[in-house]
Amino acid sequence: MSKIKKLEPNSSKVVRIVLIVAAVLVALIVALSCFSIVNAGHTGVVMTFGAVSDQVLNEGIHFKAPFVQRVVKMDNRTQKIETEGTASSQDLQIVSYVVAVNYHVNPTSSAKLYKSVGTDYSTVIISPAIQESIKSVTAQFTAEELITKRQTVGDQIKNVLSQKINPYGITVEIFNIVNFDFSEEFNAAVEAKQTAQQNALKAEQDLARIEVEAKQKITQAQAEAESIELIQEALAKSPDYVDYVKWNKWDGKLPTVMGDSDVLLSIDELTK
Repeated sequence: MSKIKKLEPNSSKVVRIVLIVAAVLVALIVALSCFSIVNAGHTGVVMTFGAVSDQVLNEGIHFKAPFVQRVVKMDNRTQKIETEGTASSQDLQIVSYVVAVNYHVNPTSSAKLYKSVGTDYSTVIISPAIQESIKSVTAQFTAEELITKRQTVGDQIKNVLSQKINPYGITVEIFNIVNFDFSEEFNAAVEAKQTAQQNALKAEQDLARIEVEAKQKITQAQAEAESIELIQEALAKSPDYVDYVKWNKWDGKLPTVMGDSDVLLSIDELTK
């Protein structure tokens, strides 16, 4: 019995220590729950007993009622989503697409967006809006125009998409068409058309070259005819014109041989 009595004071001391530690931990948890930290590029949406407040917290440390209020962090930085699917062109060609969209949530709209949609807004709002916008715009262009007017198509899709998601406080920054792909039959038809256009262009260029060469020959013949006519006129006026032309073309050197085809004599032999 004496031993049991000696242990009782030690056990009570342990209990007191445990209670003190527990009280400190509870106080620490309560103290920490009084504050919320909103990181850079984010806003905090305050919820009181589950009700979303219109109040939006900016970056930094903020006080909140412990166990009563909760702060949900909304990302307001630039985010990217890639979507792929199929649509139809105006001429009923099936086009497969891959697009990339850069967007951000407006800080002032964070509470409204969370209240109406939550944090999964990219799946609930943005992705379906992208697909609907693409189908709406591609139906206004032929398959060939989707290739040749790609920038115009992209701009129109961006405008339609912005009209759909801007009311939620989401801004489209950049819309990129990563790829448009068509059926093998359509690709073969496009390639054949390009080949035909290239052949037609080459034929036009050849025809133009032939016409230019023909005009050059005509111009040359006309020049030669005019030259002959001038010479004839000069001969008619002066019989000595031929000698004049000869002397103008003479290089000043005497011939080195004389005679006919049977007998040729060197000028040096004649002068010895």
